[in-house]
Amino acid sequence: MSPGSAGESLRIDRLLVYLRFARTRSAALALIESRALRRNRQHVLRPSEQVRTGDVLTIALGGTVRVIELLALPERRGSPAAARSHYREVDEDGLDPKAQITIAASPSGASRPPDDPEDFS
Repeated sequence: MSPGSAGESLRIDRLLVYLRFARTRSAALALIESRALRRNRQHVLRPSEQVRTGDVLTIALGGTVRVIELLALPERRGSPAAARSHYREVDEDGLDPKAQITIAASPSGASRPPDDPEDFS
């Protein structure tokens, strides 16, 4: 059975290298130790944690946060295009620049100042 098959798993440090989020497993370990990585909303604490297809990873890289869903597990490190084919970005348009909260439309009544004389009639 290949690593991309259903039910299979892969170490998260290897996955980060294969998907090109880290250049080496040492760099992936540094990312994990800095608590910049979550799997299914839980902080990843060990590089040996296993990931499976369907897991959602939240990765803080530089000044941005990327949220990805694993579509398949890669068998090795490949080209950037091949790496991108194994995951999809989740809600990349609905996040603020630092990806902290989802941006929502402001209510229609919010444009009126709070000390409007009509409020005191």
